[in-house]
Amino acid sequence: MSRVNERVVPFWKDSLMQIAAGGTAGFIEICIMHPLDVVKTRFQFQRGFTQSNYTSISDCFQKIIKNEGFLSIYKGILPPILAETPKRATKFFTFEQYKTLFSFGSSVPTAQSLILAGLFAGLTEAIVVNPFEVVKVRLQTDQQQFSKQKSSFGTAKLIFKEGGLGKNGLNRGLTATLGRHGIWNMIYFGFYHNIKVYIPKSDSKGMEYFWRCLTGFTAGSIASTVNIPWDVAKSRIQGYHADNAPRKYNTCIQTILLVHKEEGLRALFKGLSPKLLRLGPGGAIMMIAYEEIYNSLKQNF
Repeated sequence: MSRVNERVVPFWKDSLMQIAAGGTAGFIEICIMHPLDVVKTRFQFQRGFTQSNYTSISDCFQKIIKNEGFLSIYKGILPPILAETPKRATKFFTFEQYKTLFSFGSSVPTAQSLILAGLFAGLTEAIVVNPFEVVKVRLQTDQQQFSKQKSSFGTAKLIFKEGGLGKNGLNRGLTATLGRHGIWNMIYFGFYHNIKVYIPKSDSKGMEYFWRCLTGFTAGSIASTVNIPWDVAKSRIQGYHADNAPRKYNTCIQTILLVHKEEGLRALFKGLSPKLLRLGPGGAIMMIAYEEIYNSLKQNF
């Protein structure tokens, strides 16, 4: 149970508010930032540098819009929208539960408990979201005209037909997704909540928001930089491939080692710029939205 204005909030009610706030925050973030996720995935999926299809973020946007139509910058948005409520709800709800668990009865979580709570919240989130990620990445890396592409549901049915729910189907690349989400959330939650206590106190609401946004932005940026090799591996493993063509990328470590061997260390950081442009601001948007919605629900319900 938690206390709000000296009244006790039942666990079930507090949990529902965490889930509602997390799901809404995720929906807001994905609607604003998805085009940058498409660009990030395109950079990660292309091979080599000298024969690169895209030379910059603006070049990628221009070529996608010119060759595939304007709506193509929203390719694959339906799976994350459908996934955002359970994904972000899982992230924030499980973070709160893991935080309590790893505090071992203490009312004040330690730095270590916040980091562990973020890690395990990310691992739990990855299991929930991976089938949606497989569909999203398949759609994003398919360079057909938007109007000629299969729908999200059609793509999901095709992937399920190819490999069912297993490692060759809707749970392809699960290990890479676990690495990506576990590392990102460990750093994101650990950094944000450990640094937030040092934010200067201010009577100005605007300054308070500024410092919270800056902390969320920094947390999202650091987390995105550290976890990107797992993100590149995930994109390669889950991406579009020609019918009957042998798959080159199959497991997380095998993919990371192969990309490093064939394309160099730099290739493991492909897509970092659009990822930072998305998840830096996205990290701020998501955390501020969650805290504001959660606090509003606690005050009004």
